[in-house]
Amino acid sequence: MVSSVALVDSGRQLNVLIASERESLTRVLAESLRAQGCRPVVQQTAGGASDALGAGTADVLVLDSDLPGLQWEQLRSAIAGVDRVGMPEPLDSIERRHISVTLRYTRGNRRNAAQILGIARSTLLAKIRKYGL
Repeated sequence: MVSSVALVDSGRQLNVLIASERESLTRVLAESLRAQGCRPVVQQTAGGASDALGAGTADVLVLDSDLPGLQWEQLRSAIAGVDRVGMPEPLDSIERRHISVTLRYTRGNRRNAAQILGIARSTLLAKIRKYGL
């Protein structure tokens, strides 16, 4: 039985690499992932999975530990070689988003939002003005 799990990454479609030679299992899993809005990529060999990881196209890896030819050191190297570091986001942008989420969580209650954020209410009000929230 495959349980349904929502995979969301900032509203974009996730690439899920499934590494297994068990055809019926991979078919059911791939169908379930497609239904969740993901893009499954099936590799039936350890070498194919390693190549897909090295290409950096996989966001998530589902690995059958019984996959013939699977070499854990080679897998670790392939995963470590994937460089996902991009341009850092400016701190103001992160702070603005965090304050906005906190205000939505408190349904606009600025006093509660300030308490959650660990800042004075007057500081929160100044940041609301600064970011135009």
